[in-house]
Amino acid sequence: MSNEDYLKDLSEIKQLMTKSSRFISLSGLSGILAGIYALIGAFLGYQIIYANNSISTYGYRTLVLTEDRMIQIFVIAFVVVVASILTGILLSYSKAKKRDEVLWDATSKRLIINFAIPLVTGGFFILLLIEKEVYAYVAPLTLVFYGLACVNASKYTLGDIRYLGLTMIIIGLISVYFLGYGLFFWALGFGICHIFYGSLMYLKHDRT
Repeated sequence: MSNEDYLKDLSEIKQLMTKSSRFISLSGLSGILAGIYALIGAFLGYQIIYANNSISTYGYRTLVLTEDRMIQIFVIAFVVVVASILTGILLSYSKAKKRDEVLWDATSKRLIINFAIPLVTGGFFILLLIEKEVYAYVAPLTLVFYGLACVNASKYTLGDIRYLGLTMIIIGLISVYFLGYGLFFWALGFGICHIFYGSLMYLKHDRT
């Protein structure tokens, strides 16, 4: 066996091991679209929160949201999340089909479980804060727990997800220091970062 054949066999074995241990059908385009959805949601949220509010010399920290506006914000967030999930599923299914790969297998199940544990935990914690009307920490904590979910799930999918998660955690922690500006950090994290990392994933993995 020549060296070229040996290296080719090693490459094929490595690819098979990667496919069996990592979910590689994750679509970068879905990340880009999720970022766009988030930016649209942030814009609508900005209009709801600040359109009819006069901002004092203390800036955004002094704003008080009514119950009606909070409901509108949660509806927008829910629509953004659902649209992002559906887009991710559809585009990942399309990518898997093109590559003759199985979308739902043991690896994708491990990915979902490891992603869901920090995310669901954070979701319940944030709901408790909302129940106590502690709204200032909602945006930072969504970023931090989403980042933790990405890092925890990254060992079962593309490595770029780990760096996305770490970036989200950092942005969330910075956002804690600048309470009252959560919507802007939310747009930066879920919007700009998703578009950036989604573009990297698309260029590195989807076009090959």
